[in-house]
Amino acid sequence: MAEPPPGSSTAVDSDDDPAGDGLAVALVVPGDPATTSGGFRYDRRLVAGLRATGATVRVFSVPWRRYPLAVLDAPGLATGVPDRLRDADVVVVDELAHASTWGLVRRLRRGGTPVVALVHHLRRAEGDRLAPVAARLERLFLAGSSAAVCVSDPTERDVRSLVDGIRTHVAPPPADQFDPAVVPADVDRRAREDPFRIVSLGSLVPRKGHPTLLRAVAGADADWRLAVVGPEPDPGHAREVRAIAADLGVADCVSFRGKLSTADLAAVLRESHVLAVPSEHEGFGMAYLEGMGFGLPAIASAAGGASSIVTEGENGFLVDPGDVGGVREALSALTGDRDRLARMGTAALRRFDAHPDWADTVAGVRDFLAEVADGG
Repeated sequence: MAEPPPGSSTAVDSDDDPAGDGLAVALVVPGDPATTSGGFRYDRRLVAGLRATGATVRVFSVPWRRYPLAVLDAPGLATGVPDRLRDADVVVVDELAHASTWGLVRRLRRGGTPVVALVHHLRRAEGDRLAPVAARLERLFLAGSSAAVCVSDPTERDVRSLVDGIRTHVAPPPADQFDPAVVPADVDRRAREDPFRIVSLGSLVPRKGHPTLLRAVAGADADWRLAVVGPEPDPGHAREVRAIAADLGVADCVSFRGKLSTADLAAVLRESHVLAVPSEHEGFGMAYLEGMGFGLPAIASAAGGASSIVTEGENGFLVDPGDVGGVREALSALTGDRDRLARMGTAALRRFDAHPDWADTVAGVRDFLAEVADGG
């Protein structure tokens, strides 16, 4: 989940929900709830889905700061709890806000309000120099929560490894942004085409592994093109990635498309052969699943939740973070064997079709929240 832009300096109620006829839920998110990323799209879809069931849902925004400076806001948030948070049957807190809300969570619990963490992925799992700090803050946050909703089985395992005995529920995100209408015959025809077209979908941020991908394709023995699609919230990193492409001598083969409309993104996915996002970590990896709807095998991160979507050698490849050789080997396996590319693309279609229906996910989350609210 990409980091949201800076939020306001105080918590705000960001949405006036018409009164529902059942469960009263408050959702706390960091920064702007309209942020464009898979995690925030999940939050918005969950709000809409819960409201459709008759639940009342109010969304509150808390400040966002570069990690872990948000911990400076924790004391103020813990003492200035809005009444409408206390009045909710259950408060759901996006785990990305853990640094600023761990005190708020504990205060709500002491006041008798159940709190459920919504975990896309744990910050500590990114494995950078701040991982030890994240582990301590996330343990405080999760230990203070009543329960946790996790977007994937691997994320659930991470949560349970950090806080033993916490009650959890797995709720995979929807895969319905597109209506690909791609069939195996389309995948087979496309597999024979040249040049070999790679798409990397996701925000242009360090965690997504664009430098690893560029170094891998620079040594690929094939006629290829790479489309990098996604918003660029970090201008310095975006310049660095473009400089790497130029230094490697592949800038003419790489196009940076930025953020695209749904229709334009669908057109890029439809014409591509493979989706490659060798991230440092993915809590779920919605981009992999969305690509599979277009028959694209995935070159994915072995760290995090992608293994719940990608089956090694069947519909994609799982590569360790930073493994340039592993990404290059996966690409070579597909560029050099177009029959295999077609078979794996067809397997990707099957995995996409097997993904749970979003209505079932929402129903499961609502039942779980109701049980937690009732003290179950």
